Amino acid sequence: MFFSSYIRFQQPNLTLNPRKYYDLGLLLLAPARVPFFGRWDGEDHYLQIRIASGFIQTVAREALAINTDRLELLTEFRIRDPQIEAIAMMLLTELQQGNSGSKLYIDSLTNVLAVHLIRQYAATKPQVPIYEGGLPERQLLQILDYIHEHLHRDIKLADLAGLLGISQFHFSHLFKQSLGTAPYQYLLQQRVERAKQLLKKSGRPIMEIALLCGFNSHSHLSKQFRQLAGITPKAYRALK
Repeated sequence: MFFSSYIRFQQPNLTLNPRKYYDLGLLLLAPARVPFFGRWDGEDHYLQIRIASGFIQTVAREALAINTDRLELLTEFRIRDPQIEAIAMMLLTELQQGNSGSKLYIDSLTNVLAVHLIRQYAATKPQVPIYEGGLPERQLLQILDYIHEHLHRDIKLADLAGLLGISQFHFSHLFKQSLGTAPYQYLLQQRVERAKQLLKKSGRPIMEIALLCGFNSHSHLSKQFRQLAGITPKAYRALK
């Protein structure tokens, strides 16, 4: 069973009349086990996001302390929700790029999306826990050590939250409070820093360095390296 949302987007090669333009960005939210019928009069383009009910229930239970037996999400038709639209576009962009090593980023987005759906579209609005102060120093060091030791692996948000026995949403919130950056951003920064060290201190091929640092290709490393360091790995290696 799934909770689905459909978001209509404009395609670059389409000329839309004013009536169709009005429909761009509108959402349909369809909870699991709720019958739905739709009909299109012509060609259309939309993004569908399907979220497993089990995932929604896990987030509700772990992050929001909700009794999932009483959790009911509402059907919504032709609504606008800028936060859902923004998350959807970030998910779409990341998936289209096809980068491995982005699992932590996708996990973070899907957790935020699930919490937003529960907060805004549950039949009974939940009391949202407030977590302040960041992670205790011992727990933060435990997480940082784990990240540094597993930079070459596809680290998941569940891996990090599981080390501390807390929800993924809760973990992401406290981690960002502690370091001022999201877990996936920190992971990317550390992978680039590791790449810098290997570029300067070893003669390994750049492709091999990319794999050792958790990137899936030379081009993937180059793109992220340029964004954070301002130059390519090859140019960085040539610096004295």
